[in-house]
Amino acid sequence: MSIMDYNGGSCVAMTGKDCIAIACDLRLGSNQALTVANNFEKVFPMGEKTFVGLTGLATDVLTLHETLRFKTNMYRLREERAIEPPILANLISSTLYEKRFGPYFTNPVVAGLDSKTNKPFICGFDSIGCIDFAKDFIVSGTASDQLFGMCESLWEEGLEAEDLFETISQAFLNAVDRDAMSGWGVVVWVLTKEGVVKRLLKGRQD
Repeated sequence: MSIMDYNGGSCVAMTGKDCIAIACDLRLGSNQALTVANNFEKVFPMGEKTFVGLTGLATDVLTLHETLRFKTNMYRLREERAIEPPILANLISSTLYEKRFGPYFTNPVVAGLDSKTNKPFICGFDSIGCIDFAKDFIVSGTASDQLFGMCESLWEEGLEAEDLFETISQAFLNAVDRDAMSGWGVVVWVLTKEGVVKRLLKGRQD
């Protein structure tokens, strides 16, 4: 068993027309099969238009989130502006690479909009900080294989915000239904130039 799969959980980010969506499940497991909680969110706001999703070992998810929160707050104080998605991506990459000999067991996902152009930006990482840029969608977690299949089937270019929400929701709910280590509800964040909408979806609870 991989240590990445110990607590379960999945995340996906998707681009649309001047908007992005990022979703995660709410399950926290222990030793894979035992469900401990159904309110463990894995997506965190990092700036006005920037989000990070963290899947993997729950203790490392919480530790890395606090580390990134500290670093992004320091960036805001020093630069007097919110962090942009590509800058956060490089910050995460260097933070993970610093720990490469004893890495954080997480696979982060970054999603956001450029503050000036509202151009969507998404990327993912391996546990030592190698960046994987994408123009359509990026997945991580125990349901990655299922998410790849669903996203390939449902995603289209130029989706409007409401269509993007529907697409990411259907892809995620159908993917985690086929993965026993993810699920128990979904949180979906949709970010447009008008602002952020957060929605909770009910999933299978078995």
